[in-house]
Amino acid sequence: MNIAKLIPIAVQLSMAFIIFSVALHATFRDCTYLLHKPWLLVRSLLAMNVIMPLFAIAVALLFDLNHVVAASLIALALSPLPPILPKKEIKAGGPPSYTLGLIVITALLSIIFVPAATELLNRTFGRNLDVSPSKVATIVATSLLVPLFAGVCVRRWLPSVAQKLARPLSILGTVLLVVAFLPVLIKLWPAIASLVGNFTLVAIAAFVIVGLVVGHLLGGPDPDERTVLALSTATRHPAIAILILHQEEHQATVAAAVILALLVGAIVSAPYAKWRGRSHPQP
Repeated sequence: MNIAKLIPIAVQLSMAFIIFSVALHATFRDCTYLLHKPWLLVRSLLAMNVIMPLFAIAVALLFDLNHVVAASLIALALSPLPPILPKKEIKAGGPPSYTLGLIVITALLSIIFVPAATELLNRTFGRNLDVSPSKVATIVATSLLVPLFAGVCVRRWLPSVAQKLARPLSILGTVLLVVAFLPVLIKLWPAIASLVGNFTLVAIAAFVIVGLVVGHLLGGPDPDERTVLALSTATRHPAIAILILHQEEHQATVAAAVILALLVGAIVSAPYAKWRGRSHPQP
């Protein structure tokens, strides 16, 4: 097996380690947290699955963007949460119960929502997006649900083991992700650089800022839940976004656009995450 084939496996494994390490501190009740808070669930889905897709479509129509960049923003707006986000949200002061509960709900819902939303886009804008529910289910299961529930099970039945494994696995996952991602970034850098300009960075920054504002406002009276929804509304799963656009002719450009959106998003959202972490420090 050559390096090119090992890199995607390493990326997937690193993300599994990260979400697994977070779940080692969680319980089954955390995973069903939003079922006990229906109004918070409604506000969360309104922010993530209604307002942000509509805003992404508006950005695509208003800005004279590269069509792949515009399509990538819409695809990201339709996607669930990424595996690396819970660690960032908890560090910023977000409650683990809401963080993991939102991961579970959006992951399960995406199996139906993503294909349905892409079909609606097809009929509205004459696109030809074809997203299989089974492929969405495979990605969310392997990158989110399986490692999450595995971590919860270890926490439930082997709490001492969970306590010992959590931090080493978190560090291992982070280091492995950086090491595996760097070759991808280097290879795609020319394509990423070619997308800069023509209001691309402005559009991506606007997408992230609006996501933070919308999530913060709809997060409710609890400031820590506001933090989680703000970061969740602004940050989405790159693999699902790439899957939505798998029929685009130039897949390297699609990957470059999604990575560019993630990089800009991380930079733009960093001050907010730092501010919330200072406002609501975790013990």
